[in-house]
Amino acid sequence: MAIMSNDEQQQRPAARKPRGFPDRTAAVIAAERRLVDAISSVYQRWGFDALDTGPFEYVDALGKFLPDTDRPNSGVFALQDDDEQWIALRYDHTAPLARYVAENWERIPKPFRRYSAGPVWRNEKPGPFRFREFIQCDADSVGVAGPAADAEMIAIAAEAMEAAGASRGEYVIRVNSRQILDGIMETAGVVDLAQRATVLRALDKFDKFGVEGVTLLLGKGRKDESGDITQGAGLAANQIDVLVEFITSRSVTRAETVRKLANSTGMTRSGAQGVAELGEIDAILNALGLPEDAVSFDPSIVRGLEYYTGPVFEAEFLREFRDAEGNLLKFGSVGGGGRYDGLVARFRGEPAPATGFSVGVSRLAAAMAASGEEQVQGPVLVLVLDKDQLADYATLASDLRRAGVRAEMYLGSSGMKPQMKYADRRNSPAVVIVGGNEREKGVVTIKDLKAGAAAAKGMSDNDAWRTERPGQFECPRAEMVARIKTIVGQS
Repeated sequence: MAIMSNDEQQQRPAARKPRGFPDRTAAVIAAERRLVDAISSVYQRWGFDALDTGPFEYVDALGKFLPDTDRPNSGVFALQDDDEQWIALRYDHTAPLARYVAENWERIPKPFRRYSAGPVWRNEKPGPFRFREFIQCDADSVGVAGPAADAEMIAIAAEAMEAAGASRGEYVIRVNSRQILDGIMETAGVVDLAQRATVLRALDKFDKFGVEGVTLLLGKGRKDESGDITQGAGLAANQIDVLVEFITSRSVTRAETVRKLANSTGMTRSGAQGVAELGEIDAILNALGLPEDAVSFDPSIVRGLEYYTGPVFEAEFLREFRDAEGNLLKFGSVGGGGRYDGLVARFRGEPAPATGFSVGVSRLAAAMAASGEEQVQGPVLVLVLDKDQLADYATLASDLRRAGVRAEMYLGSSGMKPQMKYADRRNSPAVVIVGGNEREKGVVTIKDLKAGAAAAKGMSDNDAWRTERPGQFECPRAEMVARIKTIVGQS
């Protein structure tokens, strides 16, 4: 065995993963695929067509709409093309859609209804279930104005959440309006853009920190449990009072929330328009049969992207779960959207109203995988007991695959016991065992691992388990495929 020198050892690269770019396991990938298919089917039923605009866009086409503008590349991953123009990986599917619509305006139908699913990239600080690369599944309608289009998108959001696996009561779509936020800013006298951004971030923390925490963030700042201080917006007491009254306007019913918001923002033109639109949205949601527990009006909803111009909404998965270590985790916000009437206008110089909704598939899939909700069934394993019979074992595995069953022949060098451990680690539903006795009788032994595990739970006597061999049986080789298909749920 050759011994590496110190220099050679020092030159070896470290096995490390860039932060925010997760390795996706089989369970996560399976969850992502299932969620994309389920959510896309909702968009298709509502009349949207698929479109993929590709991962790169010119930086000026994307625009600077991300809130994390103090980081390199203004929150995106950018590089220079061979013509020395700056291009960047898309940070969402909406900004590229605006470019596509503007570029193809004359030939596409209006309204233009499209859905898209695929990865996006953001150069932002990563965290738990918060990645720099993640999959979004979007639906957008371009060329239609008015609250009816927004109400439809909210209804689609609710249906998408149910398709993703959330039952009624396990999710809520929270709705607000950027016009109402503009109105309350005007009422409170917040005109400085930097201060306004700080105020919006503070309002967005209402569910997390409550009235006391938001009050601190609107004022001098807030100290967290670690001692770190988040600088506040520096507002005066009377300004804070206006905003606190606003943010606590949420009521049990959408109609009552609209009434309270009207009292808070009705003195401004922008606020009054936003409140009126929420009233129209409420009427349409009632007509569509969406109850208060599925869709609520919430003044604390802000949405981070800066291109929203009207109603905004956020989808929250309310279900709690525990990870493998027993830690209590929450899904939280898994999607959002709203009206953005200015994106296409950036290219065309004329109004082009639009509204859309997006599900953060990767966040939802990662949480499901961590909770154990997403289990990937492994392959049926054909054990190799006699090395001189490899062709026979290969034939058995091939027979299963031709029948549509996921199967593999063990290719390692270990004995039967390690092979069974391998099957457990692969989450195999069954193993096929053929030794000399089985070969002489023309049979195979099948061990149903799921049934065996369930039966074994009721046995306290290890000798009884060895004698009875729960979940294990013989069958003629000709019946192997049919018996295995029954076990894996393909019969």
